[in-house]
Amino acid sequence: MATYMDVHTGMKGITKEQFEAAHKADMAIEKEEGVHFKQAWGDPESGHVYCLSEAPSAEAVQRIHKRSGHPADEIYPVPLTV
Repeated sequence: MATYMDVHTGMKGITKEQFEAAHKADMAIEKEEGVHFKQAWGDPESGHVYCLSEAPSAEAVQRIHKRSGHPADEIYPVPLTV
């Protein structure tokens, strides 16, 4: 399974409750695409949200985000970790 970091923009002013609801929406259907969202970070001031996941492909990550109503603007593979 590969690791991916995806970026969402345009979420300026997102509240903790909205952020948690969006993350839970992803997690509720992640298994349908073989994705596992490990962690998410958000910055309401800049509107950026970052999600770290394990998945069979970047396309699988995007399908989950689209179905949850918040497609990623960018998805990057993370081939190296320490």
